[in-house]
Amino acid sequence: MDRRGAPFPPALAAVAERAEHRVGALLDAQRATWTPIDPRLAAPIDALAELVGAGGKRIRPALCAVSYAGVGGPGGLEADEVVAAGAALELLHTFALVHDDVMDGSETRRGVDAIHRAFVRRHEELDWHGESRRFGEGMAILVGDIAYVLADVLLRDAPHAVHQLWDDLRLELCIGQSLDLIGAAEATYELDLAQRIVSYKSAKYTVERPLHVGAVLAGADDAVIAALSEVGLPLGQAFQLRDDELGVFGDEVVTGKPVGDDLREGKPTPMLALAHERAGRVPGAERVLALVGRRDLSEREVKEIQDVLVDTGALTAVEDEIERLVTLAIDAIGRAPLEASATGLLTDLARYIAWRDH
Repeated sequence: MDRRGAPFPPALAAVAERAEHRVGALLDAQRATWTPIDPRLAAPIDALAELVGAGGKRIRPALCAVSYAGVGGPGGLEADEVVAAGAALELLHTFALVHDDVMDGSETRRGVDAIHRAFVRRHEELDWHGESRRFGEGMAILVGDIAYVLADVLLRDAPHAVHQLWDDLRLELCIGQSLDLIGAAEATYELDLAQRIVSYKSAKYTVERPLHVGAVLAGADDAVIAALSEVGLPLGQAFQLRDDELGVFGDEVVTGKPVGDDLREGKPTPMLALAHERAGRVPGAERVLALVGRRDLSEREVKEIQDVLVDTGALTAVEDEIERLVTLAIDAIGRAPLEASATGLLTDLARYIAWRDH
């Protein structure tokens, strides 16, 4: 059943807006602090603000707020502490995106120039000294670092238990990204490695840990945290599998990133691992899959790889796995000790995560 294009739950739209507003207010304050010292310091802050304002799914703030409200956090979805935590999650995500685009050499993000590309262009247009690529990448790294530090600022008043979770979340993200880079460099398309990357780079960081942060803010005990892991891990895996699929088959206008970039980067995804396992059954598939990881892949070659992913059954297998994982997550939501209103919101959010189109 094709359920793609599932909407973001309307009841959680306000959560996303509050997180975005909190980030915007913080960046406005930073701009007001630093630009009187030197007007040139507006550039990295404005670049960060532009990326945050260019869109994004705001899944992490929504998950954090739902779990907080679901275990009876005072103030519910509108509580100031959960708005701050959601904004921190969004800034940490922005840090990861900016650095990821540098590592991958991506040209665009959310339909606009990736930050390193924007600074490369500025360097070239102003005919500055030095190498434009190094300047652009250096500035982007610093923009990401600013986002990373400001995320911590937003969590300054959070309880110690939240900071322990925050440390775990950040380390897991970096470990997952490290595995992703190593796997791409090795051109290793083994299913167990691909699944490990999914777990650490995305499942924990995108779904499980945001659920934990919200619940711990509300004073949840270990039993609640364990129940939320039963939701978060399969749902986070489904999130990344959908992300992988959109990176190869999505609509560039909708996703905001060129289709085929993941193939040019040679990302070791479960879908590619499955295709490699089954390539011997499809004439010519091994030759086509050997093209993955070439930076100069043409549109025709991207289409050939897409066809192999279909013909080997890898795409169908991933779709079936998303269905299985979301079913597990929704069943776990039903068992979790959450308030009924939060159960409904989390179920709707799970469907959006699994069948979104961007």
